[in-house]
Amino acid sequence: MPFERLERRLKEELRALEQSGTAKGSEPVVARVLPGEGDRGPRILLQGEAERPFLRMNSNGYLGLAGHPEVIAAGEAAAHAYGAGPGAVRFISGTFAPHVELERRLAAFHRRDAAMIYSSAYAAVLGVLPPLVGESTAVLSDELNHNCIINAMRLAAPTHKQVYPHLDMRGLEAALEQASERECRRAIIVTDGVFSMRGDHAPLAEIGEIARRYDPRFAENVVVMVDDSHGVGAFGETGRGTEEITGAHADVLVATLGKAFGVNGGYVVGSRRLVEFLREKSPFYVYSNPITPGEAAAAAKSLEILDSEEGHSRLARLRAVTDRLRDGLARLGLESIPGEHPIVPLLVRDTGRTRQLVRRLRENGVLATGLAYPVVPRGEEEIRFQLSAEHTAADVDEVLAVLAAVPD
Repeated sequence: MPFERLERRLKEELRALEQSGTAKGSEPVVARVLPGEGDRGPRILLQGEAERPFLRMNSNGYLGLAGHPEVIAAGEAAAHAYGAGPGAVRFISGTFAPHVELERRLAAFHRRDAAMIYSSAYAAVLGVLPPLVGESTAVLSDELNHNCIINAMRLAAPTHKQVYPHLDMRGLEAALEQASERECRRAIIVTDGVFSMRGDHAPLAEIGEIARRYDPRFAENVVVMVDDSHGVGAFGETGRGTEEITGAHADVLVATLGKAFGVNGGYVVGSRRLVEFLREKSPFYVYSNPITPGEAAAAAKSLEILDSEEGHSRLARLRAVTDRLRDGLARLGLESIPGEHPIVPLLVRDTGRTRQLVRRLRENGVLATGLAYPVVPRGEEEIRFQLSAEHTAADVDEVLAVLAAVPD
């Protein structure tokens, strides 16, 4: 049956997105990845851009493991042994030996009792938070949390929810105070570990201390849940993320296999009882196929590499190029947000200027993400650079040279 009236409405909404500047537009298609040569790291070729190579400064592949020959070989071997896909959800016949082994390794890496993998980190957050929201639960969320947390809260529909100002611990305490006065039985503090737009991180030790102080006021505890998808594998001396940086330990930790690990999927780690409960009650796990056996085997190999001398060496290179970019921006008199994470924002604070700089970078073979109004508030416009262990000092200097040549 034709639906012309609906299509007209969809067209209007698409036009409104374009006029507001929030439309994503066409997606660049990577046609080929070129290996690094000399003092330059890898480049990519895009469809429709002839043979022009681009330096990618907007990828989440912090350790550069997606093209690691051992990771690729592990995925290929498992695909040959088990097939290209699982063919069923986990509780029917979709659990394969690589899934179980990956969960064992993830739990050990994070020093937790158990782990459980999802099809993505987005699915993990939506699959973990709502089942933990009971009849009288308060959910308290940082205002800059990722979209997956925002939608998980909507899906959970808690009795009481409050968004506290970004990294504002007094605001968090006030929210907990209010929740206790409403006689909520359970409180869940949920936060990103590393905030993807800015590269700053949550003060997990302070959050944990606040949770401990308020815990006696709630019959079913104050629980701290962290999505550290940008932290694990990219942050800390051994890549254990925001927990390692802050010396803290979340009650529920969600992370991804699709960023630093270079594969696909997400996971949660925690107590054995928590994971047993989620295997029974989490719809995004129960009713969705898992990642493929090949992806699970590839992710396990990435984890093995991360937790080795080679992985620690990659982390050291990542820190070195991150410091080089941060120092270079400072020398140019450009504003950034202090931090150690390989997300390095260049604060432009003007929409037109942001778009101009993104175009200039692209014209010079550098891909970076511009965040302009109304995606971010006026005055918060930025260009987000993301470093990788595959980047070299020469790559960073190339980016800085383009920025230095832009007229004031």
